[in-house]
Formats: sequence, C-alpha cells, structure tokens
Amino acid sequence: MADPSTYRPAPGTIPDAPGVYRFRDASGRVVYVGKAKSLRSRLNSYFGDLWHLHQRTQQMVTTASSVDWVTVGSEVEALQLEYSWIKEYDPRFNVKYRDDKSYPYLAVTLDEEFPRLQVMRGAKRKGVRYFGPYSHAWAIRETLDLLLRVFPARTCSSGVFKRAGQIGRPCLLGDIGKCSAPCVGRVSADEHRAIVEEFCDFMAGRTETMVKRLEREMMAASERLEFELAARLRDDVVALRRALEKQAVVFGDGTDADVVAFAEDPLEAAVQVFHVRGGRVRGQRGWVVEKVEDLTTGDLVHHFCSQVYGGEQGESDVPRELLVPALPPDADALADWLSQHRGSRVQLRVPQRGDKKALLETVARNAAEALTRHKLRRSGDLTTRSKALEEIAEALDMETAPLRVECYDVSQIQGTDVVASMVVFEDGLPRKSEYRRFAVRGATDDLSALSEVLRRRFARYLEARASMGELGAEEAEDPERPGVDPATGRPRKFAYPPQLVVVDGGQPQVNAAAAVLAELGIDDVALCGLAKRLEEVWLPSAADGSGDFPVILPRASEGLYMLQRLRDEAHRFAITFHRERRSKRMTVSSLDSIPGLGEVRRKALLRHFGSLKRLGAASADEIAEVPGIGRRTAEAIVEALSTEPPAKPAATSPGPGQ
Repeated sequence: MADPSTYRPAPGTIPDAPGVYRFRDASGRVVYVGKAKSLRSRLNSYFGDLWHLHQRTQQMVTTASSVDWVTVGSEVEALQLEYSWIKEYDPRFNVKYRDDKSYPYLAVTLDEEFPRLQVMRGAKRKGVRYFGPYSHAWAIRETLDLLLRVFPARTCSSGVFKRAGQIGRPCLLGDIGKCSAPCVGRVSADEHRAIVEEFCDFMAGRTETMVKRLEREMMAASERLEFELAARLRDDVVALRRALEKQAVVFGDGTDADVVAFAEDPLEAAVQVFHVRGGRVRGQRGWVVEKVEDLTTGDLVHHFCSQVYGGEQGESDVPRELLVPALPPDADALADWLSQHRGSRVQLRVPQRGDKKALLETVARNAAEALTRHKLRRSGDLTTRSKALEEIAEALDMETAPLRVECYDVSQIQGTDVVASMVVFEDGLPRKSEYRRFAVRGATDDLSALSEVLRRRFARYLEARASMGELGAEEAEDPERPGVDPATGRPRKFAYPPQLVVVDGGQPQVNAAAAVLAELGIDDVALCGLAKRLEEVWLPSAADGSGDFPVILPRASEGLYMLQRLRDEAHRFAITFHRERRSKRMTVSSLDSIPGLGEVRRKALLRHFGSLKRLGAASADEIAEVPGIGRRTAEAIVEALSTEPPAKPAATSPGPGQ
C-alpha cells in the first residue's frame, strides 16, 4: 500500500486553474481521472488526513503512486478532456454508468434509395434516423408489426430485397399487405419514400393528425359505399391506436427529455432514466454503480451526463431537456458541453411542479426499487450469506462464523423520547420475531442510552441462564435447542445469547458497550461497531492498542454489506419507534390526566360530543348522560377542561371601515 505523501506534488506546483488530473499506479496505468475548476484545491483534498477520506478514495490514493494533470481554458474543455480520458483509459476507480450491452433503436435508413425500417444497435451513422432507445428489441418488433399494415415500408435486408427483385416475386410480407413490395415495382421509389416519411412523422409524435386523416378517409369511403376500403381503414385506425397504447403519454406538449433519478446508500447508487420523445416514454434504462467518493446527488448527475451522452454505443441521443433531481456545481458548463454534442441548446433543470415533477418522482421510485432488488438479490443467496459470515469472522478474529448477530441503535432528539432498537440476524437473515424495542429513561446522550440498553438486555440473559441452572434435570432445557422452554416450546426472552454484537457508531460507542459486557462478566460475545461516514469497523480498545485503528473491509466485501444491512435495519427500527412515541406524546390532551378515564370512555365522549371544544362547553349533567360516565367523573372532566388554556384566536383581516 503506497503512502500518498510520497508522491504528493510540491507546494506551489499545482496551478489554481481548471483542468483534468490522472492518478497512476506503480505500473503507470491510469486508475482515476477527474476534473476540477481549481486543480490546486481539488488535488490538495486528496492528500489530507487519510482517515477523513471516503473508503473508496482511500483505496484509490493508496493504490496510486503518482499524479499528473493538464490545465485547460474552461470548464467545458475540462469536461471534454475528462470524457476522452475516461473513454481511453477506462480507470478502475471511476464511477461507471455503462453496462455490457448497447440498447436497440428503431432505425430508418433514409440514405438508401428504398429506405428500410430495422432494429439497429451500436454506433450511429449519418443518413439514418433513430427512434428510441428501447429496453428490448422485441418491443421494437412488436410496434413494427402493428404499424406495417398502415405504413407498409420495407423491412428486409439488402440480400433479400435484391433476390426478390431478381425472381420477380415478393416475400410473405408483400403478399399479406405488410410491405408495399418496392422490390418488384408495385410502388415507385418516390411513393415508397412517402410511406416512410409518414411513418417517421407518426413516430416523431404527430399521431393524432394521422389518426384523424385516416378516420376522414374511412368516413368518405363509407359514404361512397366502398365498404371494403372503409373496413381496411378502420383496421388501420385500430392498429395505430393499439400502437399508441403501448407508449404512455406523459406530456401533451411533445416534450423531448430524459428524466433521471437516483437512489443511493453510502456505498452504491441506482440510477433510472426514462427517455421521453414526442411526449411519450420511448424507453427506460437503469444501472447500479459503486460510489467512488462521498458524492452528492449533483455529483452523480455530473458523472452520469459526462459518461452516458456522446458515446459510440447508441448513447449519443442527447435530448433537448434533461430533468434531474439536483444540479451539479458545473451545471452551466455541463449544459454547454451537451449542447455541443447535440448541435442545439440543451437545458438542464430540476422540475419544481406539475407533470414533469410527478414523472421525476415516478422515476425515483423505480430507482429505489432497483436498489432494493439489487440488495435483496445479494442477501437471498445462501452461498453469499455464508461467505459474508465467514468474512466477518475472519475480520474480527472469531473462531467460528456468527450464526446469531444482534445490532443496537439509539434514536433521540436532544435528549427527548430516547429509544433504542435491537435487531437480530440468524444465519444472515432477519429474525423479526426476536426484534426488541427499548424506552430509555434518564439517559443524557447516546453512550449512556446504549449502555443502559445493553445492561438491561444482558442482565435478562444472565437471569434466564441462572434460572435454567436452578432447574432439575427433567426441567432443564434441551441442549440441542438452547434458549427454548421445554414446557411451552417457545423461546425464552433474551435467553439465547448472540455470538456477535454490533453497535451503530465508532470507537466511543464500542468502548461503552465493551465496558457494560465487562461489568456483567460476559466474555464470550464478540463486539464491533460500524461507523456511518467511512463504513469503518471498530473493535474495543485494548491494552496493546489493537483497537485504536479500525478494521477496513474491502469495498465489495459481502461481510461489509451484511454489517451495513444490520446497521440500516436497526436504524429503521429505532426511528420507527421514536416517531411513534413522539407522535403519541404530541397528541396528549387534558382528558389523559383524568383518573379512571380510559381510552374507551374517552372515545365515547368524543363520539357523543363530536369534538373536544364541544365537550369543554358541556355541563356536568350533559356529560353524565354519556353511557359509562358517572357524576364524579363528569365533574372531574369539567374541572380539567376548564383549567385548559384557551385556544389562541385566529387572526382576521380587517373589514371595510375598520
């Protein structure tokens, strides 16, 4: 592992100008490419305190052995050079939004004498008009099958087209009316091109005009008593409407935009893109990528735009508008760079209201679901879970893999409504029946709250173990089912100890937990903590200083992923309980302090009077008429509500003459 200080540039040698920089490893291979508005400021950030860097950035600067840079005149030039270098070097530490496949387009070869409709992948070429991208090639073929009866254009290859002309007989599509058969001269080149141009107009969004024209022709044929022609036109209209139904209309103004949204956690991000052309969703794409640095949403937008657009694998279709959840710091330069690729102005903006904001929220939900599916796919595999547990055991120097792991988290707001959660994973899967929630009283901070919760949990475990030790031989528990009551067959609460305890936090939280376990005399349970910011694994401090530095698990480690799931689940469970208690506390009324007035009778009172205000205006005799309410309770209610401070009157606007 290289020390970044050994190759740090000398002070004053880094220019304070925009540019692009490259980190290289010992063999000279480029491992990371980045751009900066100020090279001096950006590069100095890599050579500060190593432990303050993102874990992936730590790995990058310790892998590299040198850094160089090139200054440019503007941020747009920096974007162009950054894109070129990423394409050229394919650095291993850069965020990669590309997958191993190119997306299909519906292409129209307008540069040929008889244009052809076909599915096309790969680099785009001049003289070909593209529609898409589509998620699947079968979606294009399905759309074509519906539209060919209305626009019978050529779809065959050059070899088939030439052979049909030589033998003077069209293919099957020509016989069934889904091709105008220009190969055998049924239509001229100009007539065939007119059919293709109508098809392009329809795909470009001028759909209603086409449908209305066919409907007029159908009615005219019916009035002329040409019923066979009218029936064929009717079927054409049905085919067009069916094709339109397969592409959802989201905007009525013919919007040409890509809608991009992200869902992220500290280590990964899922991106989803909806391609809207002519106001219709033409395609959808998605990736799950590793986060290289501590990136904001705006940074993710920058990396997405600089890598996806302008490529050679069918990704250079830059839209007129790019709708994103947040603007990157270099939004203006990015818009200029995209405009150069498109050849006209590209707008990069965050929708604030209306249909575009609603569609962005839909794309964001798709991104969140994609990230969830990605995580579940990893956790659902038995081999992967076993590997994760083995990696955790090896990292923590445990003799065996921890089959039962408990994770604790504390939730509070400035010392109020302090709660904690305990979540349990057995064999790498959540055991929700074993989850526990704790209401903490008297704690002043997270450390004291965590200490109290662990003391309560393991004191109960010691009590259960002691009580089982006092049982006779017949009442003792089955050694093959530890922690299970032999009489009821149900698990004893807190009787089954974990092999590993995980706390949400760094070294202070781990040391506080270790002090509690030592106080209770528990020395057979492993302990660690997972710090949020850098995803470091901390162990208790020891006399030999072994716990003074964190354990760094590999970035793609299954063990780290399982610890993250534990931490996130404990946090979710604690936050949910905290919100419940806070909501309950904020909805307490004067009726709650009246002795003998339970929830059932409170609901009966509110049901009878309709509101707390009407109840407060009622007399004791009127309240006593409610079933279940006695005279003494009614008088207590009147007294309690009469001492409640009056509501503040609403502000009113002065009327005329006031």
